[in-house]
Amino acid sequence: MLELHTLLDFTDCDRESIDSRPNYWYEGRCPQSGELLRLPRTRMSEELARGLMQYLAADDAYDREGKMYGVLLVEMPSGEQGILKAFSGLLNGCSIVEGWVPPIPGRDRVAFEEARTLTQLEAMKQELIALNQLPQRQEYEALFREFEVQLQVLSARHRNSKQQRDEKRQLLCQTLAAETLEIALEQLNQESRLEKMERRQLKRQRDETLQPLKQLIEAADERMRALKQRRKELSRELQTQMHAAYTLVNFLGKSISLSSLMPTNSIPTGTGDCCAPKLLHYAAVHNLKPLAMAEFWWGPPSGDKIQGEFYGACGDRCQPLMGFLLSGLAQNQIVSNINEGFTGGLEAHRTRNNFSCGTGILPVTQMLPIIYEDKWLIAVNKPSGLLSVPGRYLENQDSVFSRLRNLLPDSFNLTVVHRLDGETSGILLLARDKETSSQLRQQFETKQVHKVYEAVLSGTVKIDAGTIDLPLWGDPENRPYQQVNWECGKPSVTRFQVMAREGNCDRVEFLPLTGRTHQLRVHAADVRGLGIPILGDRLYGYRAAAKRLHLHARELSFEHPQLGEKLYLQAETPF
Repeated sequence: MLELHTLLDFTDCDRESIDSRPNYWYEGRCPQSGELLRLPRTRMSEELARGLMQYLAADDAYDREGKMYGVLLVEMPSGEQGILKAFSGLLNGCSIVEGWVPPIPGRDRVAFEEARTLTQLEAMKQELIALNQLPQRQEYEALFREFEVQLQVLSARHRNSKQQRDEKRQLLCQTLAAETLEIALEQLNQESRLEKMERRQLKRQRDETLQPLKQLIEAADERMRALKQRRKELSRELQTQMHAAYTLVNFLGKSISLSSLMPTNSIPTGTGDCCAPKLLHYAAVHNLKPLAMAEFWWGPPSGDKIQGEFYGACGDRCQPLMGFLLSGLAQNQIVSNINEGFTGGLEAHRTRNNFSCGTGILPVTQMLPIIYEDKWLIAVNKPSGLLSVPGRYLENQDSVFSRLRNLLPDSFNLTVVHRLDGETSGILLLARDKETSSQLRQQFETKQVHKVYEAVLSGTVKIDAGTIDLPLWGDPENRPYQQVNWECGKPSVTRFQVMAREGNCDRVEFLPLTGRTHQLRVHAADVRGLGIPILGDRLYGYRAAAKRLHLHARELSFEHPQLGEKLYLQAETPF
C-alpha cells in the first residue's frame, strides 16, 4: 500500500499563497558525473511539516523519545501532489508503522543475526552494570578512607612529637655533655625510630586489608575492558552485515548497497535509518517526483536539537548518500530559477588577493555563505542552529565541518580552528592544512585574534560599558551548562559596550578577551555580570520569546599565517 497523504491532511493553506523560495538545500554530487544535485526545503514543505507537528502534539506517544521526523512533497505521474512522512530509526520500538514510510529494505535479511547479537549485547550490558556496582568497590573506598584518616591522625601526632624532640635536643646540647648527652640523644632517636615503625605497621595493615579487594576490583576492571571491546566488535560486525544488506534505489532506477556506497570502516551507526534517505528511496521506488523536503526534531531535547526546529541533513550519515539518492531527479523549475542567481561552487567566491570581507555573500555549499577563501583557509558565515563540528550523538552530526568535508574535494586536512555555539551565528574559521591550523590556533591561544560579537539582551542594563571578570566552570553532570565558580572556574573576561537602547532591549557589543564555552551567554545572564540574558537564550533563561539566540560573531581579525598580512573579516548581523 502506498503511504501517500494529501496536502489537506497537513495544511488548510492554498499552495499558491505560500512563498515557495527555499530556506535550505539538500544537495550532493552525482557519483558518476560529479554534477551538484539539489532538493529544496521551501516555505511550503515547512508549512506541511508544521501540520505534522500538530498531529504529533496531539498524541503523547510521540513525546516519549526525541527523534527527527520529515515530510517530502512529491508529484505523482498523474501530476497530482501528495506527501510522504517518515521518522528516523525506530518509533516506540517499531520500524514499520502504518501511514509512515517503511525502512529501507535489507534489515529483514539480517533480522535473525540482529536479534542474536542484540541479545548478546544486552547480556554484556547487564554484566558490565553488575561489575561496575560490585559491593567490594564501596567496601574498598570506605576502608581506604578509614586508613587515610588514621594515617593523617598519626602523622599529626608524629609531627608534634618531632617538634618536641627537636626542642629537647637543643636544650640537651646546651646543658649536657659527653656520655650523658649521648645517652639522652639516643633515647630521642629511639622514639623517632619507634614512630617510624608504628607508621610502617599501619601501612602494612592497610595493604594487607585492601590488597584482596584491590585484586578483585582490578580483575573486574579487566573483564569490563574485555567486554567493552567485544561489544564494540559485535556492534561493528552487525553494522557491517546490515550495511551490506541495505539497498538504496535512486531516480535512475539504479540500486546499490550502503557498504558499496560508503567505505565500510567509516559508516556511522544508524546510516540509512534517517528520514531523508528513507523518503527519497521510497519516492524513487514508487516513481514519485520529489519537489521539496523538510526535517525537524520532535520530543525531548537532545544536545542542540530542540522540539519544533528545522534541521538539515546530518553530515556523516545522510550527506554522503545524497548524491546517489538524487541522481536521475530532474532539477525542477524552482531549483533552476534559484540557481540562476547563484554561482556554481567555492571557486566562484575565491578572493586570492583581496583580504577584506565584501558584501553580497553568495549562498553556496548548502546555504553556507563563504566570507573568505584561499588555498590555506576558509571563513564561513555560520547560520544559527548549525553546529560547528559534529556532536556526540547520532542526531547531532550535521555541522559546518561535516558539510564542507563532504563537499570539498580537498577536505582531507580540513580542521575547525575555533568553535561557535550551535545557536550562535557568525564568522567561523577553518584551516585547510595542518600548518595553517596550528598557527591559527596559536594566535587564538595567545590572544592575538581580535573578536567582536553583537547581541540583543532581553532587557536593559544600567551602565553603558565595562568589563566582566567571572571564572567559568562546566558541570560534568550537566553538560554543556556553564556556571560561575570562583574555586574551580577558569579565568573568563569580557568587555562590553551598549550600542543602542531599543525599547525594552539593549543592543550590546561584546569583546571576549578569553574564549570559554558559553562565556558571553553566562556573563550576560549571571547577576554578577550584566544580569540580563541574551534574547532567545533557552539555556540560561530568556525573558522574551524569540526564534533564535540573538548572538552573532560579527568581526574577526588576525594575521594570515602564510601571507603575513592582516586579515579583517566581517559578517553583517542578521537581527
